[in-house]
Amino acid sequence: MKVYVGNLPFTVDSEKLKAMFASYGDIEEATVISDKFSGRSKGFGFVTFQNDESAKKAVSEMNDKEVEGRALKVNEARPMEDRPPRREGGNGGSGGGFNNRRRF
Repeated sequence: MKVYVGNLPFTVDSEKLKAMFASYGDIEEATVISDKFSGRSKGFGFVTFQNDESAKKAVSEMNDKEVEGRALKVNEARPMEDRPPRREGGNGGSGGGFNNRRRF
């Protein structure tokens, strides 16, 4: 069972996340999600437990627990919802600057 862990302090990496949840049972994977460009933590991650009972105990005991001044949000992970594709670009148009007219 996979557990979502939100509102993580930015100092927590995947190893620290795994250590925070290790006392609840055997962990298959612990991952902190980071920005693909800067590499900085996005403040949330996932912990996958080998059995559901361990995961449920972790959710009940770790949700709202304070870590480095932040109250964790811990619950059963849900599948990512489909999102419409992002549009590239932005405002479009012809610019509208003072330099668009030709001068002769």
